[in-house]
Formats: sequence, structure tokens, C-alpha cells
Amino acid sequence: GSAGPPAVPGSLFSLLTPELFQRGTMAPLRVAVTGSAGQICYSLLFNIARGDVFGPDQELILHLLDIPPMMEVMHGVVMELQDCAFGLLKGIVETSDAKVAFQDVDVAILVGSMPRREGMERKDLLAANVRIFKVQGEALDQVAKKSVKVLVVGNPANTNALVCSHFAPSIPASQFTALTFLDMNRAKAQIAAKVGVTPGAVQNVIIWGNHSSTQYPDVHHAVVVKDDGSKVPVFEAVNDNAYLENEFIKTVQTRGAAVIKARKLSSAISAAKAICDHVKTWWCGTPEGQFVSMGVVTDGSAYGIKAGVVYSMPVQIKDQKISVVQGLEIDNFSRAKMEATFDELWEEREMAFEIVNEK
Repeated sequence: GSAGPPAVPGSLFSLLTPELFQRGTMAPLRVAVTGSAGQICYSLLFNIARGDVFGPDQELILHLLDIPPMMEVMHGVVMELQDCAFGLLKGIVETSDAKVAFQDVDVAILVGSMPRREGMERKDLLAANVRIFKVQGEALDQVAKKSVKVLVVGNPANTNALVCSHFAPSIPASQFTALTFLDMNRAKAQIAAKVGVTPGAVQNVIIWGNHSSTQYPDVHHAVVVKDDGSKVPVFEAVNDNAYLENEFIKTVQTRGAAVIKARKLSSAISAAKAICDHVKTWWCGTPEGQFVSMGVVTDGSAYGIKAGVVYSMPVQIKDQKISVVQGLEIDNFSRAKMEATFDELWEEREMAFEIVNEK
């Protein structure tokens, strides 16, 4: 559009600088969210539409996808989003068709997946999800922008992200990630409580591997930032190695199950917050000297982890490009834990591709 009304000398309009019309010049971002009638999205969509993720000036068009039986519920969520009267929300697409949902999108947040039901074998869960993420990968491949950033949240998130990327060959594998920011936030909160600081003061916690109970929360490279800006290694600040190498790890690994036990529902607010943190960090970059954890497609170049899985690694982000932090010292304790979670991911990968090839 034009730069606003013409400046008529002496009129009110002459006081209106072009900056005031800036918002209209940024093309709206198209953000797809799947499983959008579900619990996590009930918190997530509010935060995205409010500007918490892409900034206070970035207009958005939300593309919401869910399965046909959830369309009425999803419409209720859409009504509420309309009733929030968000200044940044330019439009909403509601659909049960992946090709409509992913048309020209800049970002795709894949929350929807088949949840694990009682008595369900891991292979059955994987089979149901491989089918979902094959369809979504193919749709992204056909209709999304080639620059699309994809975050997979639906479990098993790492392997779902791998399958999705596999079926979207025209989109670089580096643009597919899995959510382990939630595990990282859980780990930061545990350390902060132990040391008596706020979680923001705990930096460079690493989650290695799978978003499952085999993940390895690693604080060997993490620091606690003191009020005077000095940094103390976490092992020194906590001063309890037995805790850090046992109870701490177990607590983070099983936190999701603990929430379910207490709430009778899985983590929703904390998952939504972690999604926002992940996407915002991808969008805006990591602060100097800090890194975060994301599940990324491995290429065999980092920490001896074989290519071909989605493995959570410490990453830094600049200009929206993700790079794995190289050269961190890995001791034998860490190496054993990193390999255990890799083994689980490789097994999932084998199972997933067996299912894919059966078709």
C-alpha cells in the first residue's frame, strides 16, 4: 500500500510520520498449527496471536488444522481468537486438509499426533504417527514455502520430524526440528530451584537425544549467572554431584509422566511456552555465548552421532540458521548416556522406515 495519507501542510496529517504506517508494509506471516483444537494449542494460539513469538509489529495469518471430528471444537477456538480482538491477527484459515493448511506457510508447528493409549505397543503408536507425518510431509513439500520452518511437537517428536522431513525432499532437512525446549526448561527450573535463583539465570543446559525418558539432560557446560554478572559452573553452584548425576536426570526424564499423574492430563501450558521459546529463538537468534537445545537432523559431523536421526543437540542460531555447537568436552559418563538415547532413536528410525516401506 501507499505510505499513508499525504502530508497536508499544517494539518494533523503532517504530524503522522511514515513510521506510524510501518506495520502495514510488513507482509503478514502465515503460521500453520496442527492439532489446533487440542489442549496445547489452546494456550499456544493465544500467545502467538498476541505477538509473543514473532514480535509486536508482525501481522499474522493463522492456518489451523485438525481432524474432521474436531472441526466444531476448533471453530469454538476460532470464535475465541476472534473475540480476543488481537491487533496482529489478519486472518484465520480453518481446515482438515493438510494441503489447505500448509499453503504458502512460513512456519509450521506440528502439534497434532496420535496419543499413546493404554496397552498400546510402541510400534502401533509409531505406525499411526508415521502415516500422519508422511501425509503432512508430502503436503509441506507440495504447497509450503521452500523456506518454511517446521517444528514437530507431536510424539514421538524426533522420529515424527524425521519422517516428515523424509517426505518433503524439496525442503532442506535443516528446516525440520523437534521440540526439546520443554525438557531444557524443565532442567533449568530444577537447577534454579536447587541453587535459589530464577530459571533465567541458568544458561547452556543441554538436552541430548530423544524427547523421551532416555533423553540426557546435561549440565556439564551449564552456568549460573550471578547478580554481578559472573558465571559459576552448575556443578560448582549445586555442589552435589550425586544429585546431578542421578536424581536430577531422572526428574527431568520423567517430568512429563509426573505431570500426567498429578493433572490426569499431559503438559499443556509448559509445552505451549516451550514451543513459543523454540520458535522465537529460531526467529530472533541466540544471545552471544549462549546455546539452546533443539532436535535437529543429524549429518554425522557432531559428537560422533551417526547421520539419519533427529537428535537433540546444543545449537546456536544466527540469521535464522541453526548450527550445532561444536567442540564441547564429553566425558565417559555423558558419552554412555548420549549413546543410550541414540540407540533408542535408531531403533525408532528402523521401525518407522519398515512401516513406510510396507505400504
